[in-house]
Amino acid sequence: MNLTFNEPSTDKYQLEDAGEFTPRFDDRGLITAIVTDARDGELLMVAHMNVQALALTIQTGTAHYFSRSRGKIWKKGETSGNLQTVKEIRTDCDQDAIWLKVEVAGHDAACHTGRRSCFYRTVTLEDGKPVLTIVDDERHFDPNEVYGHPDKK
Repeated sequence: MNLTFNEPSTDKYQLEDAGEFTPRFDDRGLITAIVTDARDGELLMVAHMNVQALALTIQTGTAHYFSRSRGKIWKKGETSGNLQTVKEIRTDCDQDAIWLKVEVAGHDAACHTGRRSCFYRTVTLEDGKPVLTIVDDERHFDPNEVYGHPDKK
């Protein structure tokens, strides 16, 4: 079964109400996906989906994304074993962003660096310059062992 989506309504009230899901993809054919842990709400990652990735996610219950850097669909966790089982999908009021609540298998890590979340650093101002500070340095797996190369995600 090929899942398709109709064009979003131009009627604001129809777009904001219950009924047909008509996601609004950007001019590159992508929609932003915010991903949180279904258990505790921790922000795990932000990614992008194209029509195919969103359809696969809805149909299979496993998160799929579109890699802008590689230009292709990727099933999250296929290499690392950290598959994301989707427990709930939400969309925002104008249907141009997706929120996935997921359970992460394997090492319970979403980031290719081996950390639970891709948001493991804070940005602060020191001596008038923005600097990054690591606030979560716990590695759930060694990315070099899992991916074979530090730059491979």
